[in-house]
Amino acid sequence: MQQQIAILPGNVTSPKGFQAAGVPAGIKKPGVLDMALIVSDTPATAAAVYTTNKVQAAPLQVTKEHIAAGPLRAVVVNAGNANACTGEQGLADARATTAHVAKALGITAEAVAVASTGVIGQPLPMAKLLAGVDALAAALTTEGGEQAAQAIMTTDLVPKTGKVEITLGGQTVTIGAMAKGSGMIHPNMATMLAFYTTDAAIAPALLQQALSAATQVSYNMLSVDGDTSTNDMAVILANGQSGAPTIETEGSDYAAFTAALTALSIHLAKMIARDGEGATKLIEARVEGAATAEDARKAALAIIKSNLFKCAVYGNDANWGRIMCAIGYSGANVDPAKVDIFLGPVQTARQGMALPFSEEEASKALAAEEVVVTVRLNDGDASATAWGCDLTYDYVKINADYRS
Repeated sequence: MQQQIAILPGNVTSPKGFQAAGVPAGIKKPGVLDMALIVSDTPATAAAVYTTNKVQAAPLQVTKEHIAAGPLRAVVVNAGNANACTGEQGLADARATTAHVAKALGITAEAVAVASTGVIGQPLPMAKLLAGVDALAAALTTEGGEQAAQAIMTTDLVPKTGKVEITLGGQTVTIGAMAKGSGMIHPNMATMLAFYTTDAAIAPALLQQALSAATQVSYNMLSVDGDTSTNDMAVILANGQSGAPTIETEGSDYAAFTAALTALSIHLAKMIARDGEGATKLIEARVEGAATAEDARKAALAIIKSNLFKCAVYGNDANWGRIMCAIGYSGANVDPAKVDIFLGPVQTARQGMALPFSEEEASKALAAEEVVVTVRLNDGDASATAWGCDLTYDYVKINADYRS
């Protein structure tokens, strides 16, 4: 029987054998938490997924090299500066950061992943950053997960954390996580940063496979504004401290672990959509009855990405034609004459044509903090869900003066 997966309060220090810290290093405004460090007490199997943007920041390149080299012990993150489009100096600075972490912790530089988020095209303030590393190392604690989550935020209004617990081999296994993301959010890995820790023991190839699978139905089904960032990655560390048997095959334990990781990833993706820059509502687009899973994905993402529909949601305008339009250009194999559309519980279209419906009830559904759109293509059994948010005046205001 499949275990029920509940999302619980928690963070990256919830699993056994992890510490974390968040400190103000002065990279952003004085006194604001802007650097985070996650440390495993023992070497941890690691995996990651990265942005598909052709322009990739220096930290991604260094992290790829270090994960390929073997187990990790730590992840260091700074906010306020992306260290992207910074050339050879950016690479040197990312490597210097991992070396400084390694020295502070008594480990090798190759055992440290590095991530950055913030303004593109500016050199890192290395004196502040290296001093921040020293402060992080001194502040590490098993209670430091919440401070770490706050320290990776940029335009986020709230930190994004959670944990899941499952039983494997009679032992409780925990997966904890933190993420950041509010703007420059668009599929193709997920434009954001996410960091997972787990006390499960799992073979490296299976850990990578599980993370990729979770990403496909969570972050890759997420869009706030259609911009894919240069810095985004999700990294997971698995240190095996739970005592559960090592997951070495695609059996029931692997399936349970992947399901738990996926549930946690969807939780974080929805938090990012809800916290989209200037957003007032979370939009969930459910596409059912597609001929293929890819058709369902394309249709769901087109709805979420439609600026016209996002504006309609902001204005509580039951303009279902914008949904039909988005489905039509999505690239999905769709027969318009079969399409049914629902705004919340209110059906607005049947077989591609308007139905009489209550504008008041439909507007009420759009006024909710969580707006659910259901589209039935009536062409098969495949389905997909995507998440986004409404488009408001405040999105423009935030991005008109992002650097100030």
